[in-house]
Amino acid sequence: MQPVLECVPNFSEGRDPAVIRQITDTIKAVEDVLLLDVDPGKATHRTVVTFVGPPGQVIEAAFQAIRKAAELIDMRQHQGEHPRMGATDVCPLIPVSGLTMEEAADWARKLGERVGKELDIPVYLYENAASRPERRNLATVRAGEYEGLAAKLEDPDWKPDFGPAAFHAQAGATAIGARDFLIAYNINLNTTSTRRANSVAFDIREKGRIKRAGDPLNGPIVQDEQGQPVREPGLLKGVKAIGWYIEEYGIAQISMNITNVRDTPLHIAFETTRQRATARGMRVTGSELVGLVPLQVMLDAGRFFLEKQRRSTGVSEEELIHIAVKSMGLDELGPFDPHKKIIEYQLRAQRTDPLLAMNLRQFSNETASESVAPGGGSISAYVGALGASLGTMVANLSAHRRAWDQRWQEFGEWAARGQAVKDRLLALVDEDTRAFNAIIAAVRLPKDTAEEKAARHKAIQEATKYAIEVPLQVMETAFESFELLKAMAESGNPNSASDAGVGALCARAAIQGAWLNVQTNVPDLEDRAFVQQVMEKGKQMAQQADAAERAILQIARDQMKAG
Repeated sequence: MQPVLECVPNFSEGRDPAVIRQITDTIKAVEDVLLLDVDPGKATHRTVVTFVGPPGQVIEAAFQAIRKAAELIDMRQHQGEHPRMGATDVCPLIPVSGLTMEEAADWARKLGERVGKELDIPVYLYENAASRPERRNLATVRAGEYEGLAAKLEDPDWKPDFGPAAFHAQAGATAIGARDFLIAYNINLNTTSTRRANSVAFDIREKGRIKRAGDPLNGPIVQDEQGQPVREPGLLKGVKAIGWYIEEYGIAQISMNITNVRDTPLHIAFETTRQRATARGMRVTGSELVGLVPLQVMLDAGRFFLEKQRRSTGVSEEELIHIAVKSMGLDELGPFDPHKKIIEYQLRAQRTDPLLAMNLRQFSNETASESVAPGGGSISAYVGALGASLGTMVANLSAHRRAWDQRWQEFGEWAARGQAVKDRLLALVDEDTRAFNAIIAAVRLPKDTAEEKAARHKAIQEATKYAIEVPLQVMETAFESFELLKAMAESGNPNSASDAGVGALCARAAIQGAWLNVQTNVPDLEDRAFVQQVMEKGKQMAQQADAAERAILQIARDQMKAG
């Protein structure tokens, strides 16, 4: 999966569905961007929109939405309960997977610069994109709201980060920033008491509870030198929590917002709550996620609970998610469908991977048909994935071998590496076919005029280069599995040495097959410097693959004889 960025712009319109629809239509029009949620509020006169996708496309969608909002919303007529200063009041970017917070902040700056330059809207950067410390807090940036904006812009200390220091009467100003993903999460208790649920919530939430002298419930409030109440901090950083009773379920819950999942991962929030509930005579029975969650959050949770069991964490993505769901009781109040609850899975649903969706017979039949794709490149990637899978299997068998209980972590780490190689090679199965189809599409472009001929030639060259890069990735990725396979042949479960040997055969076949695909495409590429670099790299890797296969097969044979 490529990097995923989330954007949650807040528009100052919550009452006119036609206006909201026009804004969200601009978002849906951007390719590879997935609109997840549109939440209008009449009282606040504000709509919160959530969409995700690759960073570049998300920034394009955000810009187009900000442009449309500036056209349709007139802040001179706006009244609502929520603080606001612009047609697009705030536009936070949230790194979901595959990019850092600093990278998200860089994208926020790029978006802010474009909004300021092309739309003449004053832009303030906030949170992790802030240009100075005093602008990190959104409430500070928005102080005075729209009504005080004209005077604010005249203050040199409040010169916008981008755009003119001039009042835009219709659109106002926009705050653009980068922040952490917020997870809305409820934990179920075997009690109906809101008061007892709150006692646990106060234990865990970052701001904790007000300190009292003597009796912790009814004693006098302890005050500091300024006469302000002293607080006893809670256990979990970046967590807001409160207890409430849910009549629909007949139980009390601890409702929390995890505002920084790096400081407090989901599984730590669950485990800490479970421990505090137990200490107070209650039991956690399950939990529920409100909205969507990044894939990594679920994978980290699955690994955490497997490690507690002293089991290998090198299992499939699907099994990690299953362990996480069952360990935290995420399906207690209703089914938990990963394809609906995990952001990356929602995105994958928009992207077609027809080969991976087939069963083994369908895949074999499709390969055997008169169609030229899938061909040797896709098959090479799949064979490589099978080789990595065999090495991973040996690692997991070794981790669970009764006599080797103390080595579960060692073999689990090998298995996790194998799973990563397997998943990357599986992704390349369909990618190789897409690369081939891109060449066909480029060849079919019109060529009647000089401009069309030039565009067609450029498209063919770009597609050809990618059709070389994909099998080269197959070679490089499959080559990584040799280290795993060698280790498993040498020190893994001796009863599975032959499986490691078969894995080595698969890895070499994947590399040599992908190498043939590289060589068949390089004659058509005009970038000879790139071709020379690829040919040298590919030839060396193919030779090394032959040697690695022979060495692993010899180790496997020796182990089989010894056994």
